This record gives sequence, C-alpha cells and structure tokens, in this order.
Amino acid sequence: MNKDKTLTAAQSEELLKTLKIRFEKNMSRHSGMKWADVLAKLEANPTKCWSLSIMEETGGEPDVVGQDKKTGEYIFYDCAAESPKGRRSLCYDRAAWESRKEHKPADNALEVAASMGAELLSEEEYRSLQELGKFDLKTSSWVKTPENIRKLGGAVFCDRRYDTVFLYHNGAESYYAARGFRGSLRV
Repeated sequence: MNKDKTLTAAQSEELLKTLKIRFEKNMSRHSGMKWADVLAKLEANPTKCWSLSIMEETGGEPDVVGQDKKTGEYIFYDCAAESPKGRRSLCYDRAAWESRKEHKPADNALEVAASMGAELLSEEEYRSLQELGKFDLKTSSWVKTPENIRKLGGAVFCDRRYDTVFLYHNGAESYYAARGFRGSLRV
C-alpha cells in the first residue's frame, strides 16, 4: 500500500474484482443497484478505493448497503460475519487510551477508523446492517457514542444475541479480544 493513500494498478484491479464478486453475491444488500454505477464512482475516487482496501485488508469485507438519495454517494459498511479481526482489542478513543495506566491496547477505534478514511457505525446504522443479515453472533462492535455518555467516561457497543440486536455500555478504556468496530464509508 502506498503512503499517499493510493493503490497501484494491480492493487486497484484486485480490490475492484473482490468488491464486484461480493456485490454480485449479495444482491439483497443493494437490490436495484448496478455494479457499473458503483464501479464508475469507485474509479473516480482513488482515495476511497484505498480506504476500502484497508477495510478489506483488516477483515471487514466491505459491501454496498445503500445510496444517499441527496448526494448520490454509495454507502459501504463492513459486512464480515464477525467484527473485523484486524480491528479488535481496541479501546474507544484517544482519551480512553491515554487514561489507561497499564496494559494499554495497541490503539483506539476512533483513530484507527479515521486513519482508514472511515467512520464507526452509529447505533442506527448498526441496526440497519443487522436487517441485511446476522452479524456479530460471537463478537461485538463499538458504535458511535453519544457525547453525554462519553463525557461521563462510557462508550457503547452492539452485538446480536438471541436473534436480537443489543446495545451495551462499558468504560471507554476497556478492550476485549472479541470487540472491534465496523466502518462506514461513502463513495
């Protein structure tokens, strides 16, 4: 991967091939959409392709889940069955990471997402993802935390158990091997 957030021609070709296969295999996530239209947006946005490649590389399996009717942007979410393996064991944000006196995790979810050019899913986005399939049956994912909760030291995460999507809370400095985050990207 280039440091200037671009892909080589070979990397781009491989990514687009992977995304096309996933798109065609999961038409229920984006019924009525055409790959040619998505491809045109991707080819016009190489930095977004770089972001999608990082989402893919870290185990997210990004796929199109919608289109913003106002902007025309395609919306990608991480659609891996479980929270992406390459993005687990992270506390919520930089302040939480800095507050840990010992046993600090490698990083934090908000900054990792930002470095990828993505955002954490909101609770609403997470719940809409769960309408497209069954995700996080064994893992959990940090979601955007309301400021009033974060100011008090907490952060929220979601998972799916007993065929129900649950929202939980934890100290923002906590981290677990089975908790990561799912990203959202608009192209």
